[in-house]
Amino acid sequence: MIEEPVPEPTGSQVLISVEATPINPSDLGVLLGPADPATLTSVDGGGLDGRVSERALPILRDRLDRALPVGNEGAGTVIAAGPDAPDLTDQRVSLVGGAMWSDFRLVDAAAVIPLPGETTAADGAALFINPMTALSMVETMRAENHTALVHTAAASNLGQMLVKICQADGVGLVNIVRSAAQSATLRELGAEHVVDSSLPDFTDRLAEAVAATGATLAFDAVGGGTLASDILAAMESCAEPAAHWTPYGSTTHKQVYIYGSLDMGPTMIQRSFGLRWSVGGFLLTDALGRLGGETIGKMRNRVLAELKTTFASSYAETIGLGDVLDPVHMTSFAKRSTGSKYLIDPSRDRP
Repeated sequence: MIEEPVPEPTGSQVLISVEATPINPSDLGVLLGPADPATLTSVDGGGLDGRVSERALPILRDRLDRALPVGNEGAGTVIAAGPDAPDLTDQRVSLVGGAMWSDFRLVDAAAVIPLPGETTAADGAALFINPMTALSMVETMRAENHTALVHTAAASNLGQMLVKICQADGVGLVNIVRSAAQSATLRELGAEHVVDSSLPDFTDRLAEAVAATGATLAFDAVGGGTLASDILAAMESCAEPAAHWTPYGSTTHKQVYIYGSLDMGPTMIQRSFGLRWSVGGFLLTDALGRLGGETIGKMRNRVLAELKTTFASSYAETIGLGDVLDPVHMTSFAKRSTGSKYLIDPSRDRP
């Protein structure tokens, strides 16, 4: 942790006292990179030491020996404003823009979203990453002329939001989870198609669910292993056959976007689904750039309107900034498993 003087806002800037900021997988990607959480140990000076596989070292070339600010989003109260900023003093706001794991954050006033009067900082802390990602999945589906979705690691906070969105919008959704408990969680929300990848007949059940929805687009938070390949195979098995047989499979294009790395291993594609398919990466910032300002505005308004319902986040624990580097806490939230999402309250470390 680094201590710096608290800056004075100038121009249209506002100074925010940070009151809540979540620990997202994207934050852990900056904080830990590909380090194995199980190897983390405390070192003198308050840091942590961990092991990185030899295979992952090349991607860290430009990161070595660099201090990187962490924290994509959060909420807090405006405590000072520049002369050209709107009068937001004492207003609780949400914001995105990095470096939120801090006591204070100086940003341009245009970057903040005022929160409704009864909204707590915890309510507004995760206003952007998960809600906008879930909404961007549905909007990407529409923009790319698909009609239904497959989502993996579907019992996550984001996954539960996606279930609610698809229910409200009448969109078919196949939810892939990893345990009976996760299946129960989603079924309690009203999810119709839930497939447990731990069961021996997983691929058969997946094909049935894909056939029932007609899904040809998937968003995969797992990344490694054969899951993306399994999804493509299920889509191909349900596709309308070509009028005349060819060795190239059906005429239906099938798309899997990988947006997470719960499995850090290689993505293995076992090609049994013709040649009309794609696997690629999915970043929220890139997706928003493709969707455009009008769609983004509608998405943001929907998040604010449904902040305490569709887009409510739950947390396993709230900790202070100084607790982030505690190996016990780190091992817990670095698992990136359902129900292990943490919230940081920087005020817990203040005198």
